[in-house]
Formats: sequence, C-alpha cells, structure tokens
Amino acid sequence: MSTHLHADTEPLVEMRGITIQFPGVLALDHVDFTLRAGEVHSIMGENGAGKSTLIKALTGVYSVDSGTICVAGEERVFGSTADAQAAGISTVYQEVNLCPNLSVGENVMLGHEPRSLRGIDWRATHREAARYLSDLGVHLDTHTLLSSHSIAVQQLVAISRAMVLDSRVLILDEPTSSLDRDEVEQLFSVVRDLRAKGVAIIFISHFLEQVYDISDRITVLRNGQLVGEYLAQDLPRSDLVTKMIGKVLEELDDIATSAERTIDRTAAPLLRASGIGKRGVLSPADIDVYDGEVVGIAGLLGSGRTELVRLIYGADRPDVGQFELRGEPAKLASPRHSIDRRIAFSSENRREEGIIADLTVGENIVLGIQARRGWLRKMRSAEHDAVVAEYIAALGVRPADPNRLAGTLSGGNQQKVLLARWLATAPELIILDEPTRGIDVGAKADIQRKVAELSSQGLSVIFISSELEEVLRLAQRVVVMRDRRQIGVLDSNDVDVDGLIDYMANQGDDPMTGQDDGQADAPAGAQSEGSVA
Repeated sequence: MSTHLHADTEPLVEMRGITIQFPGVLALDHVDFTLRAGEVHSIMGENGAGKSTLIKALTGVYSVDSGTICVAGEERVFGSTADAQAAGISTVYQEVNLCPNLSVGENVMLGHEPRSLRGIDWRATHREAARYLSDLGVHLDTHTLLSSHSIAVQQLVAISRAMVLDSRVLILDEPTSSLDRDEVEQLFSVVRDLRAKGVAIIFISHFLEQVYDISDRITVLRNGQLVGEYLAQDLPRSDLVTKMIGKVLEELDDIATSAERTIDRTAAPLLRASGIGKRGVLSPADIDVYDGEVVGIAGLLGSGRTELVRLIYGADRPDVGQFELRGEPAKLASPRHSIDRRIAFSSENRREEGIIADLTVGENIVLGIQARRGWLRKMRSAEHDAVVAEYIAALGVRPADPNRLAGTLSGGNQQKVLLARWLATAPELIILDEPTRGIDVGAKADIQRKVAELSSQGLSVIFISSELEEVLRLAQRVVVMRDRRQIGVLDSNDVDVDGLIDYMANQGDDPMTGQDDGQADAPAGAQSEGSVA
C-alpha cells in the first residue's frame, strides 16, 4: 500500500450528493466521492451497492438526478461517454472494449492516427503506438492482431490507448478477474508507474488481497449509500467486510466446513471417470465423486480445470476414457445424457452459457425443469409459482421478484438464480465452475453456505474456484491440475493454502522430461496422476 498521499492534495474529481433513481430503485442516494491525482482509489461494496452506477455517472453513461461532478475544479455535466473522455476520463473494463480484428497499433491509436496528405501515415501510427506501449513497459509487435494476444496484454493495450487520449483519470473495472498471478503483477506494475506519473486511478475488484496490494484509499458503498472513505492502511480487512455487508462476517467461520465431514467410500462412487481426456485439450485424468462429497478442482487459469468438467458433463466429447455411475458403465456423450442421469453443470461463463438476460427470474429458474420434461409438457402455473418461490427464498435471491428480468440483477444474484435452476431439477451431482467469481463477499458466503448445506444432505458436488481457500473450505478432496493434466489428488485436511500452491507449482514435472511426474514427496493424502481416487 502506498503512503505518499496527503489529505491536503487538491482533488482531481469531486462528486457531491450524487443521486440516481431508476423505476422502483434508488441506485445512489446522495453519494460523495473524491479522487486525487497520483492515487489508486478502490470502490468497494456488494453487488448492487452502487459501484457500477457511480462509475457510469462519472463516465457519462448515466445522467444524475441530483448532485454535482467537478473535474480539476470545474463543474461538468456529462451527457455522453465522449464528454467524459474529453475531460480526461477513460475506462478499461473486465471485457476489453477494443477491436480484436485490428492490429495492436491500430487499436492503440484508433481515431488519433498521424496523417499526411495521402491519409493515415501507417508507419508513423505504428511507431507512435510502440512508443506509448513502451512507456508502459510493454514491448509488442504492433502489427500483430489484437486477438492473438492474451486478455492481460489486451488490457495493457487498452490502458495505452487511454494514455493516447491524455487521460487524467483511469478506471479499472474488474481488470484482474481473468488474469493469473504473473499477469496481475504485470498489470499492477503498470498501474504503479501511472500513479507515480500523477494519473488518478479508480480500481474496482472483488479480490480483497489485490485491493490492499494496490490501493491508497478505499470508499465503501452499501445499498446505494456512502458508508465512508478510508486510507487502506488504516482499514483492517475484517472491518472492510463488515462495512460492506453491514454485519460482522468473521472470515466465513460460520459456514459449516464441509471439508471436515467424513465421506463413506465403501460403496461404489456416484461417478467414476477413468482416463478421461481429449487430444490437444486434456491429458487423461481420473476423478471419483461419492455421495455427499465435494470434490474441488484446483489449478491456475489454463490448467485444464474447465476442460475436465466439460468432458465429464458431455459439453465436449472425450477421445479416451470411460464413465461409471454407481458402479455401472455409463455414456455421458452430451449434456442431454448428463441431465437425464441427474448431473447438472453451471458454467463459469454465466453471461453466455448461463443466465438468459431477457427472461424473468422465474423463467430462468424453471428452465432446467422444462428442458428435462420437454417443451410439449408445460409446467402448470401453480407448480411453476411454487418452485420459483421456494428457490428464491432458499437461495436469498434479491430482490425477491420472480417477474424481474434476470439481466437486471447483480452478478451475485444472477449466480443464485443459476444455482436455483439446477437445484430445481433435483440433481444427484452438480458441477459448479467458478460459482463465486466476480461476486461480492456476502453473496459468496451465501453460495458457500448453500453448497455446504446441500452436500451435508447428500448432494455430490464438483467445485472449481480460483480462490484456493474456498476450495479447501468446502471440499473433502482436491484434484490438482497443471498444464492441462492431472498431477494429483489431495485430502483437504492434509494441506493448507500455501501447501496447495507449492504442490501446484512444483509437483508433477512434465513427463517429456523423463522426471518422476510428482509421484515422490507428495503431501499426505495426495495421489499421483493416473490413480483412481
């Protein structure tokens, strides 16, 4: 955390009494926000707290109903995003808003290309783009297609473009949700350099560790109201969480730690996947799941976590391997087969493969039931209403309005609706791929509690999360992946987060090197690749 800021530094942005109301919703209620040059200022709060609305007011997406916005001491009224950009305010979103079909250089300089009498001077354009990128410590061939680069590099290109626009304020909205640790550190190195040059940076993230790593100051919102503004160094994490959710949340200790439960493995497992793999996608892997067991899958982004569960569910077809359900051979070649065998799958990509934004909450919840029955056997109205009401209440969907469009809900509540959809189908096994990514700590705790509760009642769960503490809290065993292959299976009671990180990094050498592939020196409870847990 930086300590170079002084309270008497002149504000670059002052938002006073910002109020924005939508039909039936007071999104912001007289909120104040102050941003100074040369600081990283995080805005924290649960989903629905008003973070995005406040940012959209500052960037001209929303008009304010009352309140004032001043930039560098001058009151501004932003009628569009172009007005905000003209005032030196740029945003880099989680999903980069650039042109993937254009080159890196074209994206950096788009709309600001050097020109000659003959039109755009492309040589000068790429030279200038390379200079702006170099200023951020990024060295790329500017002629390469943007789409050929990782999300992390694309975000750096977006930041470079913001510098072309002479941005004094840079807003980073969930920029790290799809990045691995090294990519996060590369991004933060750029952010620190920009801060040192006097750029004011607003940082929005659900990763508390990262917030404290990069932030000078933190503003907390709750239910559309300002809770307070704090120096990051003066705000303990437990206090931050309490301020965000309005109640004490002692590191989720009130959640029944399902990892401590004893699982009966004397009978055949509910699911046994043996040697499941796909050429060029995933080396053969094994996984067993017993009744009432939570099996976590841990690994860095790109390790093969999602690839494995998609092969299990039938979303992708494996080239090799076989399945058994309760000891009997089974065919799981498609999602239809899995659904028929009471296996449900909630994708990590809830926007494209999960929630249907233009349907209501109720319609989204019953979608799984209706698909399983077939579209000719419509649910009776009374049954529909009863199912929807039951799962809205059970999962704490907010607002509890079955007729509200699902696309208008916060990310955490959309995730609850997806979970409700699959639970309503009465599955025996549910696969949850990053169910808590990008949602606030309160909604995250709700989902963790529900997973622990359901598993204690006999539901089997395969659980993927980038947050290793979460995996170890919920799972009895953890399948560890690296480089799109399984390197071991650990008992969660025999390893902590540091041990799991060390195992992910150092266990299971590449078999092409001829080393022992991690079969020696494994932590207690580990099983080597190729074994059936």
